Amino acid sequence: MIREGKNPNGFTLPDQEGNDVDISEYNDRYKLLSFHPLAWTSVCAKQMKALEEHYDEFEDLNTVPLGISIDPVPTKKAWADHLGLKKLKILSDFYPLGFAAKIMDVFIESKGISGRANILLDPEGNVVWAKKYDIPELPDIEGVIEAIKKVQK
Repeated sequence: MIREGKNPNGFTLPDQEGNDVDISEYNDRYKLLSFHPLAWTSVCAKQMKALEEHYDEFEDLNTVPLGISIDPVPTKKAWADHLGLKKLKILSDFYPLGFAAKIMDVFIESKGISGRANILLDPEGNVVWAKKYDIPELPDIEGVIEAIKKVQK
């Protein structure tokens, strides 16, 4: 997994609407990159719903959460609609496969998917916090929020 202090800022991925999202566009904010292995799986759905449900809290913390997986844009769109996501952008790391996951060193080559991880970039794009989870493990959203608060002190 990428180490604290590294600066992976500047990659662009399409969101569920097919719009390109350059993460450096958010250089006035912290960026929470929430990697999940695959759409349409129960733990990944809970992970993305938790980000959506706490979106306003993230905004209060000057943080933009972004969900990321290797699924193509049409899959992300159908899944976002199914989950009822209104604010959260979920990005497609489909082509080239796992581009962002590889930058963050969370790509699982043997499975062709990303691992489950949360990576926080500061406004300059430096990694200031990162946590990897077992594939079946649901990240504790309260723990993620507390980690953001601690970094921002």
